[in-house]
Amino acid sequence: MQVNKLWRRRELAALVGGLAAWPAWAQFRVEVTGVGLRQLPIAVAPFRGDAEAPQKVGAIVQADLERSGQFRAIDAAGQALDETSRPDMSPWRQKGADSLAVGSVQRLADGRYDVRFRLWDVVRGQDLGGQSFTVVANDLRLAAHRIADLVYEKLTGEKGVFSTRIAYVTKAGNRYNLWVADADGENAQSALASPEPIISPAWSSSGQQLAYVSFESRKPVVYVHDVGSGKRRLIANFRGSNSAPAWSPDGRTLAVTLTRDGGSQLYTIPAEGGEPRRLTQSSGIDTEPVYAADGRTIYFVSDRGGAPQIYRMPATGGDPQRVTFTGTYNISPTVSPDGKWLAYISRISGAFKLQVMELASGNVSSVTDTTADESPSFAPNGKLIIYATRQGGREALMTTTLDGKIKASLPGKSGDIREPDWGPFQR
Repeated sequence: MQVNKLWRRRELAALVGGLAAWPAWAQFRVEVTGVGLRQLPIAVAPFRGDAEAPQKVGAIVQADLERSGQFRAIDAAGQALDETSRPDMSPWRQKGADSLAVGSVQRLADGRYDVRFRLWDVVRGQDLGGQSFTVVANDLRLAAHRIADLVYEKLTGEKGVFSTRIAYVTKAGNRYNLWVADADGENAQSALASPEPIISPAWSSSGQQLAYVSFESRKPVVYVHDVGSGKRRLIANFRGSNSAPAWSPDGRTLAVTLTRDGGSQLYTIPAEGGEPRRLTQSSGIDTEPVYAADGRTIYFVSDRGGAPQIYRMPATGGDPQRVTFTGTYNISPTVSPDGKWLAYISRISGAFKLQVMELASGNVSSVTDTTADESPSFAPNGKLIIYATRQGGREALMTTTLDGKIKASLPGKSGDIREPDWGPFQR
């Protein structure tokens, strides 16, 4: 477990039996704490029928847009509008709204729900279009997230990520759970529960599978888990430690850290299982591999220079190049989907802080004011980073824009959460 002792603080806690009992997990509540400079003012009127629906669609749409950091909510409380209305734009202009979203939720005779919405350009008085969904009650949140995605794309020109999913791990008492949840942390479903630690969840590019490390056989081994069926397969159970799985973008290969030949070194292994192929040959510890989105490069952590730093090399192996030069302890790399940004954790004066590097220039900025950040992961549109941290005395999930100006806290009231991984766009 040498690799865990060095670089995965949470894993170490799990291995020694946990430092403290975790309280039970509870649902998240979104709290936007930052102030942005260029947010689009939008009013989301309460959807007609929301009061009788099991999910408040209009409120979910508004929370999604606010959390993105791209939008500022204009108060629309008490307005009776739906997708059939042609609103008077004057009062909305006076409130400072540039856009207005309206809609309705109606329960159908067969028990499903008809969800409709329409988007207006308040400044020009133009109808920007709408859409409708017919969904079962359990999919009302997904319908709301898809509406938020459509609004986001219409007004920013980029794809929204609200209907994507995240995975994370909790521990309650002596029970570990691997959760799959909506991108806002709500609607969590347990993919796996175990009395032994579960660590390092990693989404496949299809969004259908999760790789992770389980200690259920009293040693770290790598599984791949089909989220839809719950079926899983054992990928790496070699002598020693098997850890840190990372998917190639085409989903055919996993990069892993193995100690089968001695120290911790990087290997690739077919996603269906098979014989590993060694990538690194160093006297140090090489771990935490992650593929760049083009599949040609792997970023990883190595102490080959005397302290943990982030390196990159061709995905087929080869001479590594050091990437991080600021600070003496840099771990947990993740690369933005466009390949322009590297997020990672740096130890600064004893605190573990989320850093963002512009890869072209090498410029680094610290985007958090917390001191126990870990496990960053980019949203599939590259505009947000999710990470775990400690806030107000509790473990919590946070999202942040890349400049750190907008952060959204997704804490459970009495829960501890760790190792989030943001899934891909839904296909």
